[in-house]
Amino acid sequence: MSPQEILEQFGPRESMEYDVVIVGAGPAGLATAIRLKQLAAEKGGEINVVVLEKGSEPGAHILSGAVMDPRAMNELFPDWKERGAPLNQPVTGDDILVLGHENCKRIPDALVPRNFHNEGNYVISLGALVKWLAEQAEALGVEIFPGFAAAEVLYDEQGRVRGVATGNMGVGKDGEPGDSFQLGMELLGKYTIFAEGARGHLGKQLLARYDLTAGRDPQSFAIGIKELWEIPPEKAQPGRVVHTAGWPMDDATFGGGFLYHLEGNQVTLGFVIGLDYTNPWMSPFEEMQRWKTHPAIRAHIEGGKRVSYGARAINNGSPQAMPKMVFPGGALVGCDLGTMNAARIKGSHAALKSGMLCAEAIFEAVVAGRAQDELSAYPAAFEASWLMEELQQTRNFKLWFKKGRLVGELMTGVEQWFLPKIGVSSPPWTLHRSEPDHVYLKPADQCAKIEYPKPDGKLTFDRLSSVFVSNTNHEENQPAHLTLKDAGVPVAVNLARYAGPEGRFCPAGVYEFVNKDGADQLVINAQNCVHCKTCDIKDP
Repeated sequence: MSPQEILEQFGPRESMEYDVVIVGAGPAGLATAIRLKQLAAEKGGEINVVVLEKGSEPGAHILSGAVMDPRAMNELFPDWKERGAPLNQPVTGDDILVLGHENCKRIPDALVPRNFHNEGNYVISLGALVKWLAEQAEALGVEIFPGFAAAEVLYDEQGRVRGVATGNMGVGKDGEPGDSFQLGMELLGKYTIFAEGARGHLGKQLLARYDLTAGRDPQSFAIGIKELWEIPPEKAQPGRVVHTAGWPMDDATFGGGFLYHLEGNQVTLGFVIGLDYTNPWMSPFEEMQRWKTHPAIRAHIEGGKRVSYGARAINNGSPQAMPKMVFPGGALVGCDLGTMNAARIKGSHAALKSGMLCAEAIFEAVVAGRAQDELSAYPAAFEASWLMEELQQTRNFKLWFKKGRLVGELMTGVEQWFLPKIGVSSPPWTLHRSEPDHVYLKPADQCAKIEYPKPDGKLTFDRLSSVFVSNTNHEENQPAHLTLKDAGVPVAVNLARYAGPEGRFCPAGVYEFVNKDGADQLVINAQNCVHCKTCDIKDP
């Protein structure tokens, strides 16, 4: 049965009404909810807010480990230290390394561009921070519904967003309602805020419906592959931050590594590769595994134990590619909007600030008795904010690297080191791009095949053992959430022309080509999916 047929047979759905419905309990969604409740308490008034979270609890889908600029947190909770926020480990030192195959060169501190400066920042567990933010939100009276994914945007007769519906539960693989079937619920709001993260499922639909990307550059994405390790106490360097450029990437591919020493003998490390890479033989997962074998990285984690794994698409945060952020009845915040600062390798402070700015516009509208209109005060406040100023300063970062690593490093030095030295805060020129990431892939016969070493099970691993420690769970009998627009394309186009790149760009072994009865076919192992969104970006 189709979702519409199920609704016709079992409907209508139950509904609950709120002032504000927020999709996603990450930093952006929770900051929106918290700021709304703070404003209601400060100015007198009541505003009811609900947050939907697809994970089993807030923070469950967020892999630990990030460097956080506390600027937005200082504004949201000036007393965050007294409240016990898990920002416990200040950055104690920075290493910017340029890797060769075996050697490594450290950039002198005096020459490090401002975007890589981390004085006053903290190495944190982002999962722990999100859990703490959820506790603060609930203490203020925010309702949080974990384990409920928003599956559908609801519209009124005028075409305005009026809320969302959660997915039906207890539907079998065949699409038929089972014994435990339960119809989804409608959550209706005066305003609905989307904070799903990069390439959000519903956010993508809204971009198309309201043409929010008109006049903007195509958004640029990267895949970030991350691991969390426990290391021997004698190797721990709490607060040490390491970023790398160079090997194993070729000079034409945007990418680099990060390694952060957390408290408690833990290290989070990962590798980021721009999804506009050209060689279909490349496997971002294998590149990350290979990167760990470099002596400069191996030295930090050898003798330790990997405890978790994850992967996520991230956007590159250039204002040129940021869509219109409001539409009738709602708004986009955080990575659904594209606020990640790729040049600083930071997004949590930007997500918090965007949510706070959005909340201030919503509160003003609700108090005035408005509903389902465009929150024009939000983009106006965003434009005038320190966050927009910061994003403007780094707006060309990824685009310079598209011209090659040498040009990228040189122009990052000009824009982020030289210009600030002479008092120029933001570069006086703006680069643009005209093509989305997926068009850059070249046919396989035009590219060098890459042979990756076999994993050793101690320092390097395969995909399936990685998925096992990724904290991803799917019901065995649930319908596959990954579907093909055209079932003939994978074999006729992807395999024939590009050597089946989905078998390599997916970091979880979801896609594999098999030969059955003399014919090639694509098998989709949807249960392996870690919801990174890479397939939707690299092969839309």
